[in-house]
Amino acid sequence: MKYILSFLLIALLGQGALAMIKTETVEYKQGAAVLEGYLAYDDSFPGKRPGVMVVHEWMGLNDYAKKRAEQLASLGYVAFAADIYGKGVRPKDTKEAGEQVSIYRGDRALMRARAIAGLEELKKCPLTDTFKIAAIGYCFGGGTVLELARSGAKLNGVVSFHGNLYTPHPEDARNIRAKVLVLHGGDDPYVPAEQVAAFQKEMREASVDWQMIIYGGAVHSFTNPASGNDPSKGAAYNPEADRRSWKAMKQFFSEIFQ
Repeated sequence: MKYILSFLLIALLGQGALAMIKTETVEYKQGAAVLEGYLAYDDSFPGKRPGVMVVHEWMGLNDYAKKRAEQLASLGYVAFAADIYGKGVRPKDTKEAGEQVSIYRGDRALMRARAIAGLEELKKCPLTDTFKIAAIGYCFGGGTVLELARSGAKLNGVVSFHGNLYTPHPEDARNIRAKVLVLHGGDDPYVPAEQVAAFQKEMREASVDWQMIIYGGAVHSFTNPASGNDPSKGAAYNPEADRRSWKAMKQFFSEIFQ
């Protein structure tokens, strides 16, 4: 693996000390494909801690996913922002992003394999408690972590933020061993009511331990400020839904990592 080191100081609220958030760009592989992820953890104290994989939106592994990894590190987790598309594959616009998304949504085995590769890379970090692992994802990444759970991956939990809920293989829900939390915009036009209903049916029939929180007035991509503030476009930032969903994730983690 090839590491490029950088450091970020983040002040801990209510404490006089500073936490040293260490970040590393990590090169790894899935089969012959070279991938490039982003690892973050607090270097100010020793010992193992739960690991959380972050899966990016449709624009690929960018600063937004890396920021989320750093936020998780500041909470005391080892966070790894996985790369589903591959090293150097970073869409320049929505057209290129759509082309990348279609590859993985059309090949769920490949989507799962790329997610599993990221999960294994997270586990390689010496600070990761491999018995306490979760995965979160945003938009495309939300659908990816749900697909990872359907693969039967050994996880404590998965969290989807405004993610795609559809799968061509709903019967695979019987393989899910993780607890599932879905955080969904109530007015999301890209994940319509029929998809929500089908997902809930899938979870019930497989007896999955699942939760869904729906945020009224929120549309797609409600956690990302870069989505703008015009809900009529179908994707827009909603600060209240962003805050509430992050809080819900933290509560979920406190339960699954107890």
